[in-house]
Amino acid sequence: MRIGQMFYQTLKEVPKEAQIPSHQLMFRAGMIQQLSSGIYNYLPLALKSIRKIENIIREELAKRGCQEVLLPLVQPAELWNESGRWDFYGPELLRFKDRKGNDFCLGPTHEEVITDMVRKNLKSYKQLPWNIFQIQTKFRDEVRPRFGLMRGREFIMKDGYSFDIDEDASKESYKKMYEAYEAIFDRIGVQYRAVEAVTGNIGGNLSHEFQVLADSGEDLIMSCDNCDYAANVEKATSVYEKGTVDKSNFLDMEEVHTPGYKTIDEVSLFLKKESSSFIKSLLYLIDAEPVLVLIIGDQEINEAKLKVCFNADIVLLADDKIIDDISGAGAGYVGPVGLSSPVKIVADYSVTGLENMIAGANKDEYHIINVNPERDFNIDVIDDFGFVSEGDRCPKCRGVLDPYRGIEVGQVFYLGTKYSESMKCTYLDQNGKDQPVVMGCYGIGVGRTMAATVEQNHDDNGIIWPLSIAPFEVVVLPLQMNSEEVLAAGETIYKDLVSKGIDVALDDRSERAGFKFKDADLIGYPLQVVIGKKSLENSLVEIKIRKSGEKIEVPLHDVSQYVEAFIKENKN
Repeated sequence: MRIGQMFYQTLKEVPKEAQIPSHQLMFRAGMIQQLSSGIYNYLPLALKSIRKIENIIREELAKRGCQEVLLPLVQPAELWNESGRWDFYGPELLRFKDRKGNDFCLGPTHEEVITDMVRKNLKSYKQLPWNIFQIQTKFRDEVRPRFGLMRGREFIMKDGYSFDIDEDASKESYKKMYEAYEAIFDRIGVQYRAVEAVTGNIGGNLSHEFQVLADSGEDLIMSCDNCDYAANVEKATSVYEKGTVDKSNFLDMEEVHTPGYKTIDEVSLFLKKESSSFIKSLLYLIDAEPVLVLIIGDQEINEAKLKVCFNADIVLLADDKIIDDISGAGAGYVGPVGLSSPVKIVADYSVTGLENMIAGANKDEYHIINVNPERDFNIDVIDDFGFVSEGDRCPKCRGVLDPYRGIEVGQVFYLGTKYSESMKCTYLDQNGKDQPVVMGCYGIGVGRTMAATVEQNHDDNGIIWPLSIAPFEVVVLPLQMNSEEVLAAGETIYKDLVSKGIDVALDDRSERAGFKFKDADLIGYPLQVVIGKKSLENSLVEIKIRKSGEKIEVPLHDVSQYVEAFIKENKN
């Protein structure tokens, strides 16, 4: 490609909302343009990188027998009603009506559509297994789109689905896709971790995220310093060591007046007690059922773990009316002792093994001191409902858990029969009986993977692309455009590299050398072939390696062989 003809423009300024390196650099490098909030144009440089990521995905999935389809972006509400997600998915689902008044949505994901497609073709167990994927545009109406391609409303995604006869076969498909994702991200050339994860709106009970490690990552990952355990903080667990309770230490409960003080921070200051002396009590609606959730006062409740524990679709904090009906008091004064109405009480492990704690009195402007769980109230469920902290002990080996930031670029789910049962996607088994197919789901954010790669590979001068997904592997930079010798050398090297199948750009613009160098560093070509009059006097050309900054003088007639060998050796 001749850069003088390329549709792009590098820029010095960036939009004020571009807060992270990938957003800033991809905008400045002329790769993306914002059309609307969370919606972007992909310009030629970006699309070349995206297509390379897609090709890696296709090649690795083809090795494992996956088949590609293309499904509609527009989806009818009837399918979502069958699965039960139309009313539960939430405001991210962009819904609309056609001219006849029928309900539709723009697909944020394709579980319903793929299940419908398969059930129309599936008859016998002999047809399975199937593993079907697509690479397509999705739309999620994010409340706060941000960070460029990291969290947009419209985005390119690879989503795939496996269909098997039973759980064992499905988990074998899950393992195969897990290994495929490792191969994909290895080839792309990013540092990543596969971590245990919650399943969210997709469903199922087994999932791993593939996280690109980067300081700007939105996700917090807890990783063991001694073994391979790693999990998203929403999923991470740790070893809990229950304290010993001596009932002879229990003191009598006593109401104390706490006028106007509601939060634990306020009450702890008023009573001169540490926040760890409190039982935090929050009323939730878990699939519309009121549940009182308890945790030690200096910790926060992990709502994702509540969802998993109760296999719930929706977990919401109760409103003021429900709080008053159940506790007899306003928010801030709720506690597990003396509730006005009976309610299920669940507690985090941190609440057990404690003595003489402080809790809301279920009476406005009052708290109770000397509350003891083993004496003063009953707990229906004890489980892990908190967040793991730095320094907690690994649940596998008791090593120390350390925090990292990550960008989720892929996720694999074991779905089981969540969709096949509700949508009647079945097959006839060996005995001629109907059985629900067992499913898995596997996604990769294609644009997000490109952006995450930039987050991990850049410096003050611009992007440093891995060879595997660089828009161009090489740029040829003739410096003196008024020199016939320089122009001829540039043309010869360019045409020679093209003939070898190397993805090369020729900077044929009549710009000064410094301008070309800055553009080349900003865009991030892995190799720069620099042709100047002075070096040509000795039949030499300078080659700069973008990643290391190393500059090597190579004989003119050896340039294409050097470039070819470098790419072969360094491309994942």
